[in-house]
Amino acid sequence: MFKRIYVIVLDSVGIGAMPDASEYGDTGANTLVHIAAAAGGLYLPVLANMGLGLIEPIAGVQPVARPAAAFGKMAELSKGKDTTSGHWELACCPLFTSFPVYPAGFPPEIIEKFNFYTGYSILGNKAASGTEIIAELGEQHMLSGQPIVYTSADSVCQIAAHEEVIALERLYGLCRIAREKIFINEHAVGRIIARPFVGKPGSFLRTANRHDYSLEPPAATVLDALKLAGFAVTGIGKIADIYAHRGLTQSYPTTSNQHGMEILTKLAAQRLPDGLIMANLVDFDSVFGHRNDVAGYARALEDFDRALDVFKSELAASDLLIITADHGCDPTRPGTDHTREYVPVLAYHHGLSQKAAPVNLGVRSTFADVGATVAANFNLPPPAFGQSFLNDLF
Repeated sequence: MFKRIYVIVLDSVGIGAMPDASEYGDTGANTLVHIAAAAGGLYLPVLANMGLGLIEPIAGVQPVARPAAAFGKMAELSKGKDTTSGHWELACCPLFTSFPVYPAGFPPEIIEKFNFYTGYSILGNKAASGTEIIAELGEQHMLSGQPIVYTSADSVCQIAAHEEVIALERLYGLCRIAREKIFINEHAVGRIIARPFVGKPGSFLRTANRHDYSLEPPAATVLDALKLAGFAVTGIGKIADIYAHRGLTQSYPTTSNQHGMEILTKLAAQRLPDGLIMANLVDFDSVFGHRNDVAGYARALEDFDRALDVFKSELAASDLLIITADHGCDPTRPGTDHTREYVPVLAYHHGLSQKAAPVNLGVRSTFADVGATVAANFNLPPPAFGQSFLNDLF
């Protein structure tokens, strides 16, 4: 068994539309394949060597005869295509009731509650791109002092404010009020997101001081089970926010994908205590996917591949690495919404190359297979959802 399992979630790096994608308006979506085609091919030698090109044909990513990792893809069992449901399912807690969404903006009773509990009137109240609505309303916000409240195609309420107009702690307080008193019961969105920004009209810039206030998972996750059993559970990036700070023994916020990989590499070199290290690399989604920046997304994938090479060199023989995603966000499609896609899964350890044949994990029926594998490795009771692929790795 492995002493440490590293799970790296490439936020939004989907690998093809699921059979029910038409129900979500996502027929034909394929984040990885379409980015590669639009970029004229991706240079991902490390991921290619691990078997990424054996999951789906990806321009520039050559299929290899002897992949260094086990490879496959996973379907989402949950009803949705968002960060929260994807991550919860990875930890063996799928969601079978969709979170509420507000494509036409929040209803009057929500806005009235916001006014009552916070003392603020608001700007916005529509589904919008975060950068676009700040460009549109940022100057008015600075003059009026009113926060910008908006949503997206996801189940979120986002509250944006200039850091010199509404101080960070005040903004975070507004988000906590929204989480605890406003977006409850039938309006319980998956996340309340603080979106601070700086700058002047015409050159506003969102900062790294974002905070997510997620609902708590409705049942115990594999993170909870690990912590209860005395194992270390380390979250990197948005992980603490996504799981409502539950089931973790340590957390490291990040400012970028690069920062996340630097933290992972340092922790691997330190040989952490036995347990799980789970990281979310959000830039793929927030910086590139939602902004339809195909070229930027392609560069970010190639940057990750280079950083992955360095990280892998620090892994011990007793470490297992699992690389996956939480949903898609195909930037080549109209709109900026997530897409209902399969996600890749690559599982690597130094001894896998000794296997007589490549390890094809096939098409898994749920993201929860990752959590089930973690549970099996640490001799935890089998979770209600997910099938371990641990034995396939030996």
